[in-house]
Amino acid sequence: MEEKLKSLAEEAKQEVEEAATLNQLSNLRVKYLGKKGHLTSILRGMGSLSTEERPKIGALANEIRSDLEILISNRTRELKHQEKEKRMASETIDVTLPGKPFLMGNKHPLTKIQQEIESIFLGMGFNIAEGPEVELDYYNFEALNLPKDHPARDMQDTFFINPEVLLRTHTSPVQVRTMEKTVPELPVKIICPGRVYRRDDDATHSPMFTQVEGLAIDKRITFSDLKGLLAVFARQMFGPDTKTRFRPSYFPFTEPSAEVDISCVMCGGEGCRVCSQTGWLEILGCGMVHPRVLEMSGYNPEEVTGFAFGMGIERIAMLKYGIDDLRLFYDNDLRFLAQF
Repeated sequence: MEEKLKSLAEEAKQEVEEAATLNQLSNLRVKYLGKKGHLTSILRGMGSLSTEERPKIGALANEIRSDLEILISNRTRELKHQEKEKRMASETIDVTLPGKPFLMGNKHPLTKIQQEIESIFLGMGFNIAEGPEVELDYYNFEALNLPKDHPARDMQDTFFINPEVLLRTHTSPVQVRTMEKTVPELPVKIICPGRVYRRDDDATHSPMFTQVEGLAIDKRITFSDLKGLLAVFARQMFGPDTKTRFRPSYFPFTEPSAEVDISCVMCGGEGCRVCSQTGWLEILGCGMVHPRVLEMSGYNPEEVTGFAFGMGIERIAMLKYGIDDLRLFYDNDLRFLAQF
C-alpha cells in the first residue's frame, strides 16, 4: 500500500503541474482528494493492514494529501495570474482612438416654456403655488361658482373617480385652496402651473395637458391692472412688438371676463393662413374674480377685488415654436424633440 500511495503522489503531482486551466485543476482535486477519489479508495484498504503498519500508512496518506492540496493551491494562483495577464493584454485600451460621443439630453419644450412663463411672473412679484391633481368636486367646480347643476360644467368633459372626486380640469382649485389658507392676508399674487385632465384628443387637444393660471387679490385692483400685466407678459414672451387685444367672453368664476389675443407671431398682424387672415391669435382667458368666488373663499368682495387668468402651456409653445399639432409634444419622437 505504501508503494501505491507514493506512485499515486507522483502521478498526481505530474498532472497538477501539467494542468493548463482552472477547470482541469478542479477536476484533479476531485479525482485525487474527493470522497470517491483515488487517495480515499486506497485508504479504504487499511483495514487489511497490521496494527504496526496502520499508523505509518495513515501518516504517509495525510502527508500526501497535504502536499497535493498545497501543490493545487499554488498551481491555481499561477493559472489565475496567467489568465489575468492574458486578459489585460487582450483588453488594452488605445488611448489615441477617438472617444465615443454621448447623446446629451435637453429640456422638453413644454418644460422650457413653463419655466419661461414662471420666470416672467416671478419677476413681476408672483409666487408659485401647487395643489393636488386628484381633486374634490367642491374645489374644482363648486367653490368656483359652478354648482352641480350649472350648465357651464359641460364645457369641461371630466374624468370622475367617484361623484365627489375627479382629475382636476384646470389649476383653478389651487387658487381656491390658496385663498382659504391666506385669508384675510393681502395681497395674494400667485401662479399655478401643473397638469390637468379632460376627455379631449385631437390635433389641438389632449386628455392630459398643462396649464398656468394666475391670481391677484388686493384692495382697489382693477381690470386695467390685468390688462397691463398681460400686455407685459405678451411682450416678454413673444417679443417687444407684440400687441394684445381683449374680447368679451364668459367664465363662471370671473366677471367681467375676456379672451386675450396677440398679434399673429407669423405675420406680425398683417393676416396669414395661421391667423385665418385676422392678424390675431388667441392665447388665454382672464377676468375679474367673481364676488361669489371671493366670498366662498373667505374674502369680503365689498373690500377686496382681484383678477385671474389662465393659459395652456402647449398653446403658448405651439405659437412660439410654430407647431401645428399638440400631440407632437407627447409622442416622444426624438426627431421632433431634438429641434429644441
